[in-house]
Amino acid sequence: MAYDDLRGFLSALDDEGQLLRITDEVRPEPDLAAAANAACRIGDGAPALWFDNVTGFTDARIAMNVHGSWPNHALALGLPAGTSVKDQVEEFARRWDMFPVPPERREDAPWRENTVEGADVDLFRILPLFRLNDGDGGFYLDKAAVVSRDPRDPRHFGKQNVGTYRLQVTGRDRLAIQPVPMHDIALHLRAAEEHGEDLPVAITLGNDPVMTIVAGMPMGYDQSEYEMAGALRGAPAPLATAPLTGLDVPWGSEVVIEGVIEGRRREIEGPFGEFTGHYSGGRRMPVIRVDRVSYRTDPVFESLYLGMPWTEVDYLVGPNTCVPLLKQLRAEFPEVQAVNAMYTHGLAVIISTKKRYGGFAKALGMRAMTTPHGLGYVAQVIVVDEDIDPFDLPQVMWAMSAKVNPQEDVVIIPNLSVVELAPAASPAGITSKMIIDATTPVPPDVRGNFSTPARDLPETKEWIGRLQSLLGAR
Repeated sequence: MAYDDLRGFLSALDDEGQLLRITDEVRPEPDLAAAANAACRIGDGAPALWFDNVTGFTDARIAMNVHGSWPNHALALGLPAGTSVKDQVEEFARRWDMFPVPPERREDAPWRENTVEGADVDLFRILPLFRLNDGDGGFYLDKAAVVSRDPRDPRHFGKQNVGTYRLQVTGRDRLAIQPVPMHDIALHLRAAEEHGEDLPVAITLGNDPVMTIVAGMPMGYDQSEYEMAGALRGAPAPLATAPLTGLDVPWGSEVVIEGVIEGRRREIEGPFGEFTGHYSGGRRMPVIRVDRVSYRTDPVFESLYLGMPWTEVDYLVGPNTCVPLLKQLRAEFPEVQAVNAMYTHGLAVIISTKKRYGGFAKALGMRAMTTPHGLGYVAQVIVVDEDIDPFDLPQVMWAMSAKVNPQEDVVIIPNLSVVELAPAASPAGITSKMIIDATTPVPPDVRGNFSTPARDLPETKEWIGRLQSLLGAR
């Protein structure tokens, strides 16, 4: 089933027992973030959380942990809640091949119900803001989809970017944004600033669940997130036109914030507890001037807690990082079998592959680091044989322990780019990267003693199915 808005998805989660309504009065800080933090500590089946009785707020409706479990992630894709992680990734990959699916334009967007402009804009009045970690430098919008266009080619639909970036509320009509240099919006901003212009943006909050997934997805520069959303939904993504900027935005958003990133203006933003499990310090970041806010009556404010993994963000960006890397690598190296980029937004990646010749695995690891996502994120690559499931960590650790000769199979490459948020980077944005070749050597590489491997018995697969059926029938 394809959900056109957040409210439809929340209703479906409720029907599936995957939405927990907190009816007791709670404090905005620390209760909201602490509850979402706790949800991800109680197991892989954690529910989304709904709060509508928050001290100090009138009629606030706040949703947390919406994507924060594998059942919720499966339901977002229209799959049964019990779909395994591996099957979710495989289905994600199958739908990727349906790309592109053109969007569908609609005129009656529910976020048009209320509008404030100019001097009347006050984000503190419209949104129930709260800090996510006690060391954050302010209030953040951390689950928004930000839309921008390439100023050099504004009519190219595919170059219109929809991305997730952290946004700090710095004033009633001001936001600070962190555009990672490798991301599309940073390229758009640079092009605008080179011509002495501001960059129009639309910030959408409370989006349908698939739109949120694709907004954090590493795609090609000219590939449309809206057309990918259609492929993942199995139906065209509904769009509307933002009235001030003319940007294409999701039809079902709860809130649409329009304005411009002011060219060549920077202000201190941060610190913020990030997906790395560490705070990032204050840095000078671009500033957004908000000119118009449109919103549904009684909007649902969606946020996510992020900190030491696993948190909601890890469920949200895990499969949507694995599959693009798999497809991009397999296009050049058809030997690639699977990619596990679940860990810290793909800073660490495990790849299983067949080999053509000695040294193949190391070459594959270097290519992973130079994909669009790898340039900013992939810092550690473990390459394993095709009979190793990269999602089965005991198998991966066996390959590491049995097949790695550290002197020859661990490659360190210095002074490569990485996202500035990576805690181990020194200086920020620069790191050494590592490839661990945990594959069996093939000619002309004849090192080691791997001639007679012990493999699963031929009947093992059949017995797995029999045992699972017997256990399910108990």
